[in-house]
Amino acid sequence: MARRDESDRSPRSAPPDPRRRAWVEVDPGAIRRNLERVGRVAGRGVGVIAMVKCDGYGLGMERVVAALAQARPFGYGVATVDEGVELRRLGVREPVMVSCPLAPRDLPRAVAAALVPTISDRAGLAVLTRLAATAPAPVPPLPFQVEIDTGMGRSGFPLDDTATGWWSDILRSLASGLRLFGVFTHLHSAEARDLASARRQIERFDDFVLGVEGIPPGTLLHCANSAGALRLSSRTANAVRPGIFLYGGPAGPGAERAETAVAVRARVVLVREVPPGATAGYGAAYRSRERERWAAVGIGYGDGLPRALGNRGWGIAAGRRVPIVGTISMDTTLVRTFRNTEPGDVVTFLGRDDGTELTLEEVAELAGTVGHQVLTGLSRRLPRIRMRSR
Repeated sequence: MARRDESDRSPRSAPPDPRRRAWVEVDPGAIRRNLERVGRVAGRGVGVIAMVKCDGYGLGMERVVAALAQARPFGYGVATVDEGVELRRLGVREPVMVSCPLAPRDLPRAVAAALVPTISDRAGLAVLTRLAATAPAPVPPLPFQVEIDTGMGRSGFPLDDTATGWWSDILRSLASGLRLFGVFTHLHSAEARDLASARRQIERFDDFVLGVEGIPPGTLLHCANSAGALRLSSRTANAVRPGIFLYGGPAGPGAERAETAVAVRARVVLVREVPPGATAGYGAAYRSRERERWAAVGIGYGDGLPRALGNRGWGIAAGRRVPIVGTISMDTTLVRTFRNTEPGDVVTFLGRDDGTELTLEEVAELAGTVGHQVLTGLSRRLPRIRMRSR
């Protein structure tokens, strides 16, 4: 075998710089402080359930939970059994509530991981009751939450006058090895300017809690998401479950503003001077009106930058807003920039840079969506790194 020449050997390379192309910066301190702000508004004695579903709203569950743990939430909320299992793997001992209904075959895994599953119909209750009956003795009662539908419509036991017979089934299950851990509902319009609809939902929830018999003392009662926790009140609830506010999202008109917790940044890879009439992007969706300077930035919809921001969104370069021009491509976005922009410079598409900010609310509004989708849509191609101290 031919002997390799020493000159062919590559030197040991340093780890790649996560900021070499495009990345997401996450501020754990801001996430923790946002949770603490919700707790102060909710008041003493109200438990805070931190929603960390969808990989901590796209920011990395391990990083998010490590930040939130310092604020000592009552528990955590997830959407799937796998997410709950991951929290247990990370060492979380607090209650972990699965907020979405589960397929019958997923309930055994939820029980095995000591999660609190949601029961939204009689079929799910029957499966959980059978699991309790077949569990090896001695075993503590299996905890579960009851979801009631006050208007969201997607799941939950109905509350109309002719359909509350299911409550008797719930109470009978408590003698069969189950424990009612919580009763909850989902608000559909807590972020709206007009809160009348959300208030009606809360009133229906409160009337149910106060009107039925048999809710055990200490049962967790909750209906408020971020906006509900910061803008509304309940006569019966003893817990709130903030989500998007923890990550810098809005809680509706009049609510206090969350601290910025996320930034999306990318580097300029190419700068061009173009004459009047030059076209940009697929479909030639933009045409220059004068001589312009365009910067190609190494980020696109393949990284989760919403394609809808083409010709209407913004970046920030050196503290100044620069418009996105043309259609956003999978890997590249063009911005119309100023003279001193050069390859290697950083453009911010979400977050703060040198006193100028693009909030999650503004970016979502420009993209015609919600902040939840903006964050959870950020692809795994973007490294998540700790935000540098400001």
